[in-house]
Amino acid sequence: MDIRRLARGTVEWDRLERVVRTLADRYDREAVRVEFLEADNWLSTPCVIDDEWFVKIVSRQNALVHALLTAGRNVGAVSAGTDGFFGRFDTPRAMVEHEYEATERMREIGINAPRPIDAFEVNGLGVLALEYLPEFRSLDDAPDWLVAERAPELFEILATLRDHGMAHGDLRAENILLCDGEFYFIDATNVHDDRVAETTAYDLACALAVLEPRIGAPDAVGAAASVYEPEELLAARRFLDFVRLRPDHEFDANRVRLELEQAAELRR
Repeated sequence: MDIRRLARGTVEWDRLERVVRTLADRYDREAVRVEFLEADNWLSTPCVIDDEWFVKIVSRQNALVHALLTAGRNVGAVSAGTDGFFGRFDTPRAMVEHEYEATERMREIGINAPRPIDAFEVNGLGVLALEYLPEFRSLDDAPDWLVAERAPELFEILATLRDHGMAHGDLRAENILLCDGEFYFIDATNVHDDRVAETTAYDLACALAVLEPRIGAPDAVGAAASVYEPEELLAARRFLDFVRLRPDHEFDANRVRLELEQAAELRR
């Protein structure tokens, strides 16, 4: 069995069925069509209902895995020379309520994200229902020329989060969607809102880790430098080694660091 599937655990069918029935009842539907997705996800069992709702079902096992990941990320933050700034959740319900609220906040400040529909608990399971985006692709699936062309826009979105005291906290290619020619952000994690300088630098480091393998360090950093101040570019350096250790990022941290230093010097 794949380690991610083992870590995620399996939710019993009767509990999943109860979740689906509850959703149908809450929205006055006699029957619904459910498609469970083969997503490589540590933190939920995802499905699509009636090609209208994207639903995440979060178990206590998922919440435990999230707590362990959060502890590891905070250790990584400490290794980068700062206190940990990732927040954990104690229950599945808290996980889905946070994602509902974070998605709602992003939409309120003008960032595209799937419309949040509902967050509740059924038999110890957290349930999050979001608008389903049927015609989308992740940044992983976009051609390199498009990634290069749209890179400055990605940093502008992150700067909008910063300007409102927010951060994504888990930026990777699969959490950046393209739908109808627009960027959409999904799966924002819980970071402390009183640590804007650190979380901004971390988001910036993650974005550079996403872009460097696709468009090269000079173009990735050049796109960031069109949006961020020299001090912010330099602040991202402290998190590059931490981000490089994450299994979902493979990039040349040393080359990115050099380009950040050169870009900051040129802009001073």
